[in-house]
Amino acid sequence: MNTKKLVTTALIIAMGVVSNSIFVIPIGLAKVAPVQHLLNVLTAVWLGPGYAVLQAFGVSVLRNLLGTGTIFAFPGSMIGAICAGLFYARTQKIGYAALGEWIGTGILGSLVSTLLAQLFMGMEAALMLFLPSFAISSAIGAGMAYFIILEMEKRSVLGRNRI
Repeated sequence: MNTKKLVTTALIIAMGVVSNSIFVIPIGLAKVAPVQHLLNVLTAVWLGPGYAVLQAFGVSVLRNLLGTGTIFAFPGSMIGAICAGLFYARTQKIGYAALGEWIGTGILGSLVSTLLAQLFMGMEAALMLFLPSFAISSAIGAGMAYFIILEMEKRSVLGRNRI
C-alpha cells in the first residue's frame, strides 16, 4: 500500500466523520449525509476503488462508534464507493464515477439496507424508507463531487491520480 494514499485516505475519513456529523438530514431511520457520497466519488477518482471502500468503511465505523451513524451507513457508503471506483477505473470519466455512486448507494445500497432492516428489525416496508433517501442523498453528493472535480481540473488545482 502507498503511504501517501493511506494518509490522504485518513484525512478524507476525518473530513467525512466531521462533516457527516454536521450535515445530516434524518429521514425516518436513515440519516441522509450527502457529503459521504461526495467523498466517495472524490476518493474513487483520486485514489482508486480500494481506497474509496476503505474510506467509506472507516467513516462508517467511526460514525457508528461516535453515535452519529447507523448500521445502514455500511452498505450504502461501501457499495457506492466500490461502484464509483470501478466505473471510473473502467471509463476514466468523472460522470461515470458519479453514476456509479448513485447506482451503488441509491439502488444497491438501499436494497441491502432494506434486507438488513427486514432481518434485524422486522420492517416490511423498509424499501420505501431507504430508496428515496439513499437515491436523493447520493445524487446530491455525487453531483457536487462531479462539479468540484471538474472545476479543480479546469483550474489545475489538483490533477487526477497525482497522489
